Amino acid sequence: MVQGIIYSILAGIFVSLQGVFNTRLSEEVDLWHTNTWVHSTGFFLAVALMFIFEGPPNFTNITNVRFDYLLGGVLAVLIVFSIMKGIGALGVSHSVTILIVTQITVSMIISIFGLFGDPAVSLSPTDIIGVVLMIIGVLMYQIF
Repeated sequence: MVQGIIYSILAGIFVSLQGVFNTRLSEEVDLWHTNTWVHSTGFFLAVALMFIFEGPPNFTNITNVRFDYLLGGVLAVLIVFSIMKGIGALGVSHSVTILIVTQITVSMIISIFGLFGDPAVSLSPTDIIGVVLMIIGVLMYQIF
């Protein structure tokens, strides 16, 4: 569990930094060149890490995977684009705050309905109150 918390914290840090770095880069070059650069450099790092930690690629089981699960790269392009546009329009803190609450809300919907192979869970009243309070907090942060 501690390892999961640490990785989640790191992901939060990386997403925030990446959003700022990508937005600043897109101010000098355009959004799609930035998006291409981001994914190209990420691709080369991922390939290097794959060879270091797992050896040569073996994609024999990829045909057993549901098609929609193969769309992570497509979603990544849309994520990077949306984050750059959001940060450019709202600034880092406002954009990331909305992003986080949206992620939590969508994640809860996925969990409640057991979508995409995730086991279905029921929400307690405390869970619902927590999400509502986060949304209220974001609205207050955006307005005041």
